[in-house]
Amino acid sequence: MNYQLVLGVISAYFLLLFLISYFTSRHVTEDTFFTGDRQSPWFLVAFGMIGASLSGVTFISVPGEVGNTNFYYFQVVLGYTLGYFTIAKVLLPLYYRLNLVSIYSYLEDRFGFWSYKTGAFFFILSRALGSSLRVYLVASVLQLILFDALGIPFWVSVLITVGLIWLYTHRGGIKTVVWTDTLQTLFMLLAVVITIVMIGNDLELKSIGDYFNAVSEDKRSAIFNWDWKAGTNFFKQFISGAFITIVMTGLDQDMMQKNLTCRTIGDAQKNMFWFTLILVVVNLLFLSLGILLYLYAETKGLAIPAKTDELFPFLATQEFSALAGVVFVLGITAAAYSSADSTLTALTTSFCIDFLQIERKYAKEKRVGIRKKVHIAFTGLMFLLVLAFYWLNDQSVINSVFIIAGYTYGPLLGLYSFGLFTKMKVQDNWVPYLAVAAPVLTFVISSNSEKWLWGYKFGFEALILNGTLMFLGLFLFRGKS
Repeated sequence: MNYQLVLGVISAYFLLLFLISYFTSRHVTEDTFFTGDRQSPWFLVAFGMIGASLSGVTFISVPGEVGNTNFYYFQVVLGYTLGYFTIAKVLLPLYYRLNLVSIYSYLEDRFGFWSYKTGAFFFILSRALGSSLRVYLVASVLQLILFDALGIPFWVSVLITVGLIWLYTHRGGIKTVVWTDTLQTLFMLLAVVITIVMIGNDLELKSIGDYFNAVSEDKRSAIFNWDWKAGTNFFKQFISGAFITIVMTGLDQDMMQKNLTCRTIGDAQKNMFWFTLILVVVNLLFLSLGILLYLYAETKGLAIPAKTDELFPFLATQEFSALAGVVFVLGITAAAYSSADSTLTALTTSFCIDFLQIERKYAKEKRVGIRKKVHIAFTGLMFLLVLAFYWLNDQSVINSVFIIAGYTYGPLLGLYSFGLFTKMKVQDNWVPYLAVAAPVLTFVISSNSEKWLWGYKFGFEALILNGTLMFLGLFLFRGKS
């Protein structure tokens, strides 16, 4: 693919992002970065959250993973619906009632200082790792199709990537992110739909019925796996999907910060309902795209890349038309930045509110300067983590994201479950130790489960085990009711 064309498309895209940033960052107050002045239209939040939830992982990794695990990922997506219902009915009312900026402030009121800091720390750890892994995936693709041709090394291209994110978010913060996420989601969805149509034309699929038959008749379209020992068993995947949603959205400052910019709890709940419905349909589209990509490669006699994450980028940039390549570049660029920009904003918010206590300890005239320094620091951290993943990761990124989430979000799941479903207090000073012990025990049990549990293999439900161990630890070290 012509690298000058790629460079032109990406440059035009960023000009549009900077234009949005210019208009959304005018007349900002010191709180705009964190709350968006609580004036975001719910439908914009709902649509923009699609892009932030999917990211480059869904755009690249989900279609490729179809070759390994069929449509089994859709079992997880079905579990998402239960998780989002729980968020809308249980967590959002709590956050709005307490008028929270950082959702981890709840833990301080409920348990105490150390529980609060532990919750905020595990969010920062989880989001920094997960989002850096997503950026790594997309940065690798952009390196292949653009920066290698320009003779720019990987570390420089990553520095450019995270630097551009900092530029258009450092003033408007979450207010800018709500609007840029909307644009990025639109580009991402247009990219997948146009790609499906282009492949269909090449495979001589004339109608929607032809597309449906091509996908449904392929053996890789199997959705349900009833083997109880398998990591992709339906019940494991469905229940894991529900809990993954609760922790990676409902207990995640990044995702909840957007919801908390809505004017009312009613608007936030409408946002969650429509977001859930669209997300299910969009994931079906990505899985269907995966089958069409494999059918295309097989029809043309093309070798399937050893790493399934490389299938879509390879076909889009080496085999499809120039238009398809441009569409792919737009989609992957939108996917990268829709996740990373909101993550940097949320990490900055959590550190400023939860650790620096910027609203309590600093005068108004100093807060903006401190917040900007924190924002730069997290941009640098993301840069370093992306480089680390470049050297260390060797498997499907979507699996890596959920594996990391299983270990880092488990303590949050246990803390919030204990807080919401019991009236007991905890011995607050023990909470950090319990939050470290639970993931360690989860790793030991998961690593030996086939030997200890009659062939049972843990999949994404390791998150539930982790949260349960944290819950039990809090119960054993409980205080007075």
